[in-house]
Amino acid sequence: MNSLNSAFLTRRTGRILVLAVAIGALSGLAGCAGQSASSSVYSYGQAQREQVVRTGTIESLRNVTIQNDRPTGFGGLAGGAVGGVVGSTVGRGTGNVLATVGGAIIGAVAGNAVENQTGKTAGVEITVRLDNGETRVIAQANDQPLAIGQRVRMISGNGPTRVVPM
Repeated sequence: MNSLNSAFLTRRTGRILVLAVAIGALSGLAGCAGQSASSSVYSYGQAQREQVVRTGTIESLRNVTIQNDRPTGFGGLAGGAVGGVVGSTVGRGTGNVLATVGGAIIGAVAGNAVENQTGKTAGVEITVRLDNGETRVIAQANDQPLAIGQRVRMISGNGPTRVVPM
């Protein structure tokens, strides 16, 4: 086999490897997207556990953003891998190496930005005056209609506290 064929096969193998890493990273990112701040979602470990229920009235509502505080890093990894693959198709020799590295860096920055944006959920901060006179504030996903003056249940125990309509 001559050196031209060897270089072609090495370059092709490198692209396939980078593409495989990108696909793996994207599947890992999809697997981590299961977090929820909804009052309607229970994790498997929270199911079938006794909860405490308190009742009260909503005093105020405020729109908030709930952001994932533990990014996976897969966005940057996947973006870098894809950017490297795209960059590797540009030029030859030193220009190809620079395009591959530049594509990987730009892809990683873009992938990280995408992951940060997809880790945000529209939420609501709910202030509840409990029937015993205490006031509590809970932030959760804004996925059900709530109104000031509405009677609600606050459900808490092993895990998050949820505010749900009565």
